[in-house]
Amino acid sequence: MDGNRVIAKILKMEGVEWMTAYPHQDLIEEAAKEGIRPIICRQERAGVNMADGCSRINNGKTIGVFTMQRGPGAENAFSGVAQGFADSVPFLLLPGGAERGRFGVHPGFDSIDHYKGITKWTGYINLVERIPEMMTRAFSQMRHGRRGPVLLEIPNDVGGERYPGDAVPYRPVRERKSAADPDDVRELVAAMLKAEAPCINAGQGVLYAEATDDLVELAELANIPVMTTLAGKSAFPENHPLALGAGSHSATLMVDHYLKKTDFALGMGTSLTMSTFCAPMPSGATIAHSTNCAEDVNKDYRVSLGAIGDAKLVLRQMIDEVKRQVGEHGRGDSDGVADEIANVKAEFMREWRPRFESDEIPLSPYRVIGEIARGVDVANTIITHDSGYPREQLVPFWTTVTPRGYLGWGKSTQLGYGLGLVLGAKLAAPEKTVINIMGDAAFGMAGLDIETAARNEIGTLTVVLNNSVMTNYSHHMPYATEQYGSNRFSGEYAKVSEGLGAYAETVRTPDEIAPAIQRGLAATQKGQPAVLEMITKEELDVPKFW
Repeated sequence: MDGNRVIAKILKMEGVEWMTAYPHQDLIEEAAKEGIRPIICRQERAGVNMADGCSRINNGKTIGVFTMQRGPGAENAFSGVAQGFADSVPFLLLPGGAERGRFGVHPGFDSIDHYKGITKWTGYINLVERIPEMMTRAFSQMRHGRRGPVLLEIPNDVGGERYPGDAVPYRPVRERKSAADPDDVRELVAAMLKAEAPCINAGQGVLYAEATDDLVELAELANIPVMTTLAGKSAFPENHPLALGAGSHSATLMVDHYLKKTDFALGMGTSLTMSTFCAPMPSGATIAHSTNCAEDVNKDYRVSLGAIGDAKLVLRQMIDEVKRQVGEHGRGDSDGVADEIANVKAEFMREWRPRFESDEIPLSPYRVIGEIARGVDVANTIITHDSGYPREQLVPFWTTVTPRGYLGWGKSTQLGYGLGLVLGAKLAAPEKTVINIMGDAAFGMAGLDIETAARNEIGTLTVVLNNSVMTNYSHHMPYATEQYGSNRFSGEYAKVSEGLGAYAETVRTPDEIAPAIQRGLAATQKGQPAVLEMITKEELDVPKFW
């Protein structure tokens, strides 16, 4: 067998059942012979996004894989990898490479150098005998410490070279975890219990550790409200009495309320990065931080207390310590925290509910979101947004109840990212209803991969909020808008989608929304992607507090 067959066998050992690819790479054929289904996308970025979605839904236990042609294939994949790197998602990139004797010769594109800034690790297979060793390194990097994409370049001559022997000496990489220093945990819990209005800010580390139940148990024992980051949304059930919702560029009133009053904020499984898409931690509060990435501690916020370790293990330590300090049954809700949250939430919804019941024409995007929530089983649904206003309108109001029921992203904000993400999510969780909400600008970036979904029978629902403009861009370029209409788009996206093989409808009136959603969902259950083009107004109002 040749080197590519060895790589395919190792992928199979690691539980890979499908991989995305485009357009020419000898690994595709060898992987198919090993029973790994190739999903050929319409552009490299979509393939990367699909691998990303697979890894997210599986919490990195099964890794998404994308393989691409040397040179232009690797060049075109760059932006998708940059997005995954910004959001710390582990997936494997296997580009072809020039023959070893042509490495580094202009104008060849050598992936290992160019990708170093947007991957956790890059490697190069210089000998066919080293394939098991290098694949072990790659999977170890993806399963330990800060998550992130890794790249392993396969020179064409190495991929085609004869591998010595018939057996592949490879064992799947097992994730190794560590707990925190018990003294750090004891000190952190004591300060948390002493605080007058503590809160927890949970990130995607809780999701990757599969520690939602542990976070709920800690919150209930200590009677502490929980907010999440954008990437961490769904790490804590938002129908729980102690849930504040997500804090991002937009946020809930409950998040704003508690960030203004808290005197102790614990970042759990989050990098606590200062970003447009991260709620700012309060300057007057004690900041505590628990993460498995020691390099994030004191990166942006001065931390008074810390516990370095896997989120699940640290949460179990904290649960035991809370019980030791206040008793087996916790401290109860003598301060009325749950009632306070409920009252703030009621105030929040009084202000925003009319938008979800609006009969406006063109449609209110909030009415569309509300009808989607009423038309699906939220507990059995995975939903994501695209960049811009679809994100800001969805994040504060979609009530997640199960881990990974929402795929939040945004440290980088590439238009069109959500479509590939849900295609990968649906392949990883075919039993789920999987939905992407995108704007017309995002469709222009990524819409042709609706055909990828149709060809491969990936039954996702895409809702296009078509308001024919780049929302609020007239503010950024008023003269260009007035004189040249530079903020405007045009197109009939349902017709395009129908031509690509999707079930498609255009919806113009409020009474049509719910029936169209049900028809679209019925199509997805048969393996056909559905695209619902909602003709909406330009909606500028979103809940922002900072």
